[in-house]
Amino acid sequence: MPQVTITGYATFLPTVRDAMAALVAGCAEEALSVRPGAVAYRFVALDAADLRAPEGRSERYTLVELQLFAGRTVAAKKAFYAALYAGCAERLGIGPSDLEIIVTEHPAHDWAVRGRPGDEL
Repeated sequence: MPQVTITGYATFLPTVRDAMAALVAGCAEEALSVRPGAVAYRFVALDAADLRAPEGRSERYTLVELQLFAGRTVAAKKAFYAALYAGCAERLGIGPSDLEIIVTEHPAHDWAVRGRPGDEL
């Protein structure tokens, strides 16, 4: 059950929330073999005082953090990055300089889901 946190400016993120969720899910399903409907989302829309993006970023600056069970290949993760960058640019108007992606993998035994350790699912 991948967990996704998407952080951006309160002036922009709410306008693309549903489209971003669909895009991340599609990219994760295709590139990372994530089961359809398995992704959980948290959207963090912050005021400019609470989100200080790196220099040169716009009001569309978005950070996508994906946490999931370990086991994906480097090639699969790179395919996810490429698909998400392309989709964000084409569908959401978020250019490469305004998108950062972090994928963090954890051993299944470090998770608990539906009352059971992840390695017993």
